Amino acid sequence: MSDRSAESDFRFAATDGYSLGATLRRPAAGQSKGFVLIASATATSRHYYGRFASYLAGRGFSVMTFDYRGIGDSRPPSLRGFECRMRDWAALDISAAVDFAAREAGAPLLYVGHSFGGQALGLLPNNQKVARALFIAAQVGYWRLFPPPENWRVWFMLNVAGPLVAQLFGYVPGRIGIGEDLPKGVFLEWASWCMKPNYLFDDETLDARKYFPNYRGALRGIGMADDSWAPPIAIEKLLAGYTGTQPEHVTIAAADIGETKIGHFGYFRQQAGEKLWPAAADWLGKS
Repeated sequence: MSDRSAESDFRFAATDGYSLGATLRRPAAGQSKGFVLIASATATSRHYYGRFASYLAGRGFSVMTFDYRGIGDSRPPSLRGFECRMRDWAALDISAAVDFAAREAGAPLLYVGHSFGGQALGLLPNNQKVARALFIAAQVGYWRLFPPPENWRVWFMLNVAGPLVAQLFGYVPGRIGIGEDLPKGVFLEWASWCMKPNYLFDDETLDARKYFPNYRGALRGIGMADDSWAPPIAIEKLLAGYTGTQPEHVTIAAADIGETKIGHFGYFRQQAGEKLWPAAADWLGKS
């Protein structure tokens, strides 16, 4: 793909052949210092990370964003009856993206995982292809770890409102407060994990948990002090699962950068990001 322009949309095949929408950004000039793959949060389109990806490209990285099946440009004509679980995003979509990026890289393969994107790296059979991984608000999503009243709102959404609308519509509309529309199977598996004290680590049917120790690259987990979906204890519990490396945990307070709020998604918004992204690019660029 060396003949592509600085920014281009394209499609690539998941492990099972399903077509996924993606965007590749390359530095305007000069050789890329690394290839960054950005893995999205649950119910979040790749376009949400566009400004951050463009910033990294401006710092000399090649950057790939993509949509999981059922989301954005990887959505089928109808989500009704669309078969997909959250584990499929890891096993079929992200693993294929890692293989694709590794072939393209020609430089170290770097990984940025937001929320679920950070959880999923441990589930990939090929996670050893990643040299450095930066997690943003990636956590064990057990509902009782969230501070009140958010914990009870989450419990109601995952146990009452979400399953009800999933049954009615055949999928879960994002307007219930989750972001993008979600395939029914993704939502139900996510909800089941969130009810378990150790989240996906407690799912005995999830054989891919065995891949967590295989990741041995550098790992930094960044959390926001005001993030009710990823408080420090929840981040620590996820990082502890990556036993093949020595994770680093950094907590950022909004006041530290002159902001009033960052939360679960604010890291990727330009206003806060312009103060946070330089450190991310510096860390990713370490040899």
